[in-house]
Amino acid sequence: MNQVTRTATTPEPDRTPESRPGATLIPAVDIFEDGAAITLLADLPGVDREHLSIDVDGRRLTIEAPFAAGSEGASPVYTEVRADRFRRSFDLSGDLDTAAIDAGLRDGVLTLRIPKLERAKPRRIDVRVD
Repeated sequence: MNQVTRTATTPEPDRTPESRPGATLIPAVDIFEDGAAITLLADLPGVDREHLSIDVDGRRLTIEAPFAAGSEGASPVYTEVRADRFRRSFDLSGDLDTAAIDAGLRDGVLTLRIPKLERAKPRRIDVRVD
């Protein structure tokens, strides 16, 4: 069962390298599922924990952070990415416990572990002998 559905969060023109200032960069994401939870990995190179925003509004999960290419104080000579922020949203299944999301950021990769509610976890039914 698919627990997460990707939703468009930005207009199509914002996805091109020639985007105008204020454009959004959509980070690459991998999603894995096991019996207890789903794990979402998002590539957010150069993002500091202090500037990362992860919000849940109802069933909508949104990841947002500023994008800063290059060194501070340096002027770009050539750039292919003209965006000033990362942003990605997902609609979550009602079978996930959004109150218990665990988040970690390491080496530019955000890891979100979203546990399933007890009712959605696989379980084994014991059969009794009468």
